[in-house]
This record gives sequence, structure tokens and C-alpha cells, in this order.
Amino acid sequence: MSSLLIFGFILLGSNIFSLSSNNTSTITHSTSTHYVQVQLLGMNDFHGQLNKYRKVSGSLAGGAEYVAAYIKRYKEENPNTLLVHAGDMVGGSPPISSQFQDEPTIDFLNLLHMDVGTPGNHELDEGVQEMKRLIYGGFHEKTGYFKGAHTSYISANIIDKKTGSPLLPPYIIKQIEGIKIGFIGVVTTETNLYVTHKNRKEVEITDEVTAINRTVKQLKEKGIKAIVVLAHVSAKSNQSGADPQEALVEMAPKIDNEVDVIFAGHSHHYANTVVNNKLIVQAYSYGEAFSQVNIKIDRDTKDIIEKEAKIVVTSHDGIEPDKVTVTLIKKYKEKLGVKFNQIVGFLSEEVSRKQDVNGESPFAKMIAESERKVMGTEIAFVHQGEMRGGLKRGNITLEDLYTRMPFGHSVSKLILTGDQIKLVLEQQWRIDQMNDMLQTVGLTYRWDPNAPIGSRIVMLKDSKGQSLQPDREYVVAVSNYLASGGDNFTAFEQGRMVENGPQVVTALLHYIQQKYPRK
Repeated sequence: MSSLLIFGFILLGSNIFSLSSNNTSTITHSTSTHYVQVQLLGMNDFHGQLNKYRKVSGSLAGGAEYVAAYIKRYKEENPNTLLVHAGDMVGGSPPISSQFQDEPTIDFLNLLHMDVGTPGNHELDEGVQEMKRLIYGGFHEKTGYFKGAHTSYISANIIDKKTGSPLLPPYIIKQIEGIKIGFIGVVTTETNLYVTHKNRKEVEITDEVTAINRTVKQLKEKGIKAIVVLAHVSAKSNQSGADPQEALVEMAPKIDNEVDVIFAGHSHHYANTVVNNKLIVQAYSYGEAFSQVNIKIDRDTKDIIEKEAKIVVTSHDGIEPDKVTVTLIKKYKEKLGVKFNQIVGFLSEEVSRKQDVNGESPFAKMIAESERKVMGTEIAFVHQGEMRGGLKRGNITLEDLYTRMPFGHSVSKLILTGDQIKLVLEQQWRIDQMNDMLQTVGLTYRWDPNAPIGSRIVMLKDSKGQSLQPDREYVVAVSNYLASGGDNFTAFEQGRMVENGPQVVTALLHYIQQKYPRK
């Protein structure tokens, strides 16, 4: 938009919202010759993908060394730059990070000089104390002493149950050229579904909007008018910024209007849109891209008067990898050794993670079969969140398995009644939430999609074609995550624990070695 056109709109006293051809969302309230130009670079949902690359629009993208190269290039363009993240930087990580308690990823973020971050749900995968150890430093029996993160971590809605106060500082104020910018952090309340009771028993995840608005009030009392939210909450838009969707979009109108920019996360989607005068961005996941947000702050009013964003794909074309980061990756690769390069099997065709219309997934079924076999049970259940991608055709390495099954869950043997199994299946459908379909083996069932939630299962039979008896006990295999009520499948908690088995990834390894041996 030309400066003359902008000036014309200002004379009319109008707010301007434009979407340009380079996928940039811009919102302008006024112009001023007395402003500070600040660049915010944002990451989300990296999940420790230090040495993993993905195809984006036909080109390789991602990998820590390329993310670092881009971040450094963009920082050089504007010294008034702050680097932020919206959570899930660790958790669900490949071996180069997960085998060292995700310390390598924190080392990488320290190399980037990450300024501010907020925890996502996966930062809590191993509990509150492990999250705090990665942030503040401390000892772990597996890795020894770790120095912690240089990043300032904030969260307004992770509440310490003992004190009733936020576990982390709810906000932080950064100052650039005398102008103060307030940052607020929140995590999705879906964390209550995805993190086991054991690992979040010390904290309560409270309503995101309430926490944001409460903290905005505190910042406004300090005279802060430039406010940015780091929200590990889902958002989505198309490339032009139109058709905004998902939880954060629904929250935006309820969030205090002093908030100008929100960095989203959690759903791994593209978002670059404006909702209720708030710029919302999310840069896919796994380091495939990052968000660049440019803001202008009026020196007199201390308020953000203009904001624009673009999502930058970390394509390997036309840029050299960052040498310091290459050295870091090499260090941890050598520390990891060659164990994970071992070829453990061969697949003549791809085994996809994708679900069909009935929620069936070929890879999930393979995992369920491996769990049932290793525990010697009649029935097995697998949830879709257990997996991070499917298996490609050809040789399968140990690293492939650990990358796609990164959570370290073990297999549990439970005894459930027919009624309890039916209740488990009924919990696949949730009120006001997305369905969460389970993969089952050893069962067949039909459901009525038009029936009320909680009463949809109309037929349920075992592998022999016999109807499940309400009071009869059946032996089932599930991950310890599901057994403890993970993903809100609380019916599993009603079962009687028989024994704990190997890790889920180990069960899958043995299954592949036996059924799909290496050539």
C-alpha cells in the first residue's frame, strides 16, 4: 500500500487492514515520525528437531543449523530484535535431543539467544520439576548437571497449587530505545488432557483469556501499552490471512484490546491473520518456518501503531548453514554414537500414520499389534498422539522408530470389563472438542454418529465375533500414558493393573524385526 494511500485513509480517521501478495498481514492505526521500529522473530513447536529436515513447497527446510542461519540474518537487518517462542520447543523429540533429556535443544536456544519463551504442554511431559530443571538448571541422574536456559520463561496460567500463584512469572517487560514492551505467556487448557495427572499434579492450568486479561491489567497499571502474548494455543488461517480458525481465534475478541500481537502454537498450522484488531501468527512446526513480526511504537503514546507479519520458510536454498550450530549438532551426534543408525527391518511399502474416515491408521494398527503380542493380550488400544509420523518404504533404522515414537511410554497390561471397554470407546467423542479416535485390535464395533455423545456404540464384538459381555473381564494392552487416563480417556483408570511391560518403541522394534526382517 503506498504512503499516499495510507495518508489518505488516516485523514478519514479509518483503521487500515491489508493483506499483501507476499502473505504479509498489516494493521495500521496512525503514523508518526517519532516511533521505534521493533522486529519480533517467533518460533513454535520445534520439538527438538535439531537434525531433521522436511520438504516445504518442493524444497528442504528446517534443521537447527538453517534455523540459526535465518535468525542471524534477520537479526542483522534490525538491531532492535527480540527472539521469542510459543512453547513445545522440547518433548516428542528425536534421539539427538531426547536421549539427553532435551538438553541439546536448550543449548541450541541458548546459541540463538532466545529472549522470551512460554512453556507448551510438552514441556510438562516429564513433570514440573524436569521442566524447571531445563529452565533454571539442575542435576539429572541420566545426564548430570545442566546449566539451564538463558531464555526468560513466562506463563500466566500455569498455577502452583500450593501457593495459588503462577509457577513462572506471568509476564516480562523488555525495553528497546527507552520503550517498554510487555510479554505475557499462556498454555492451552488442553494440557489438562494431554499431560498425565502425575506430571501435572503440582499445577493447575487455568483459563487462558482470564489469565491474559488479568496480566494485561497489571501491565497497564505499570504504564505498559505495547503488549505481546506468547500463547501455546492453536490458530490457523489460509495464506492470504482469511478464514481464521481454531481456539485462539475464538478467544481473540475476549482478549483485552491493549494486546496487539499474539504468537500461537500447538496445532502446527500456518496462521498470519488479524482477528479483532489482534495480529495472530503461527509458523507451522519443527523449524520449517518462523514468524517475523515488525511493529512500530509511538514514542509519545508508548503504543504499537503498526504491525505486520510474514511467515518465513527456512528453505535450504540460497543460505549457508550456521557453523556454530553445525558444531553443536556434530557434538551431540558423536555423543549419541552409531547405535541408532542400526537397520532393524525392511518395509516393502509405506506404513502411514494418517487416519481414514473411521479413524483407522495403518501405523497405529501396527503398534497396537506389537503391544498385544508383547503382552499376550486379547485386545490392544493405541492413541494417535503416540506417533510422530509414519514409516517410509525401505530400510528402517532404530532412529526412525525412536523419532516416530519419541515419548518413552511403556506398555501396560490391564483388566477391563466389557462395560469399561465400551466406556473407553464412548470417550472417543467429546463435547466441544475434536474427536480422538483410538486404534483397536481384537475388537470390532459400530457406532451411530447421530446418537448423543456417550451413547454411540451400537455393536461391540471380540475377535471371535462374540458380543462383549458387560461384566466379563478382558485383558488389554495399552500404553502407561493411556492407562493413567491420558488424552482424557479416564475409563482406562477403572481397569485393574496386571503388569508393566517394555517401552512401546521396544515392542514395535521386536514386532518389526520378526515380521519385517532386514534384507
